[in-house]
Amino acid sequence: IDDYTPAAAPIFAAEGETIVLIGDTDGHLGQSLYLREIIGQEIGTPPPVDLEAEKKNGDFVRQQIVGGTVGTCNDVSDGGVLVAIAEMAIKGGIGATVQVPDSGTPAHAWLFGEGQGRYIVTTADAKELLAAADKAGVPAMQIGITGADGLSLIGGEAETVLEELRQIHESWLPEYMAGP
Repeated sequence: IDDYTPAAAPIFAAEGETIVLIGDTDGHLGQSLYLREIIGQEIGTPPPVDLEAEKKNGDFVRQQIVGGTVGTCNDVSDGGVLVAIAEMAIKGGIGATVQVPDSGTPAHAWLFGEGQGRYIVTTADAKELLAAADKAGVPAMQIGITGADGLSLIGGEAETVLEELRQIHESWLPEYMAGP
């Protein structure tokens, strides 16, 4: 790496930035943490891997980081979109409001599906980022905005306070190590 200074940390760094999801999201739940931890089943096939899409999306995100359009970035992996956003919020101490798109995919599958080649990024200029993605043939959609003390879903019943998420996130290992 010639210059590491334009790197994008996986944390929300400022309030009022637009959250953009890069990559196709079809809600693939096979072998996901959601199925295992919430439903109690380990079923289905893991998400398919499309190496061409992985490279295209990754190269696009890297170009946007180097160009200064993207300020923060986190890959979407175990747990899906909502877990990636929660990680960024907890680390940065900045909450977010997220809109689940009306794409025909059930909300729980869209939020927790573990499809590959996806990134959560934030930007101060969503119009520029979305236009660049369209020009590059990279799937991208605006899904929220950073700010507030918690995570909330538009149309959701309640907001989850970041401090509660932080306590849950940081306490599980000591509790696990302490045993029954």
